[in-house]
Formats: sequence, structure tokens, C-alpha cells
Amino acid sequence: MTTPRRSRNPRGEGGRLREQILAAATELLDAGGDERAVTLRAVARRIGIAPPSIYPHFPDQQAIVRAVVRQGFADLARQLRLTAVEDPPRHLYAVCRTYLEFAQRHPHRYRAMFAANPLGAEAMAVLVESLTACVASGHCASEAPAVDAIALWLGLHGLAHQRAVANSFPWPTDITQRVAIPLARLTPAWRHQP
Repeated sequence: MTTPRRSRNPRGEGGRLREQILAAATELLDAGGDERAVTLRAVARRIGIAPPSIYPHFPDQQAIVRAVVRQGFADLARQLRLTAVEDPPRHLYAVCRTYLEFAQRHPHRYRAMFAANPLGAEAMAVLVESLTACVASGHCASEAPAVDAIALWLGLHGLAHQRAVANSFPWPTDITQRVAIPLARLTPAWRHQP
């Protein structure tokens, strides 16, 4: 099998190769199941370069995986922030659903993210902000949104993990609501509104 050759980056565009390395590593992680699929040789082969060409950008395999994890957390936080719903409880529910959808679409990346860093600070900030908005609007009984956000994250993380390992299980269609609404301490008036 011949390795495809890529054209050289023009001077001053080494960042493009770094992005290609990250993209290839992310694809390998998503396809391969865990960090062991992300080898320097596999990344190099995927983008058509010699393995030593990676070293100016990443000193080793672990550095590439850490960069993929950082990028995964940034992507997750960006997707959570793009959730635009005016009503605070509906916004919180949409954030929870987006979180779970990210984990379902990228199970291997998600697992690597949380194996390396148990809490993504920016994603957690979105949960805290959403819960705080629910409290301010009178839809949430939380007296400590930052603490309740941790409980909510644990529920979402547990559900995301179980969906990944038991994907053939007949999950109820309203499972996100059943997990998120009680943990978010939403008031009874909102609990039955999707």
C-alpha cells in the first residue's frame, strides 16, 4: 500500500500541518476505540507525511492525544454554548440533550476526554450558567447552582456512559428528562414540559 504524499506547506503555514495532524488523530481515535489507535505512524500515514514530520508540532503520542482531548472539550463547550433557547428551563434541557448527543456521536473521543480530565471546566460553566438562569427565572429550587451542576453532570455522564456500553438497551425516549429535570431541581410547574 502506497502512502499518499501531501504537498509541502508554504512557508509560514506550519499551523496547517498541525491542524491536519490533530484532524487525523481525532479520526483515528473516533474510529479506533481508544488512544492506542493514535500512533505517530498511523497519524503520519493518514495525512501522507513521514512520522518525524510530526515532532516539530508534537513531541510524542501523548501530546497529540492531549491536544485531541483539549480540542474535544472546546468542541463540546462550543456546541453547548450554541444551544440558543430563550426559556431557561428549556435552555437547560437543550444543553443536557446537546451534551448527551455529543457523547453519543463521539463515544471514543468522549471516553478519552473524561479519562484524561474528569471535568471539562468550560462545559461545566455552561451547566452552572444554565442552572443559575433557571434559578433567576424562578424555575429551579437550587440554592447552590454550582453544586447542583456537578450532580447534573454526574447524571449526564453516567447516562452517556451507559448509552455507549449498552447501546442496544431499549432506552426510554424521555430518559434525558427523567435524569436531568430532578437533578437540576426544576420546579414542579416545569417538570412536565419537554
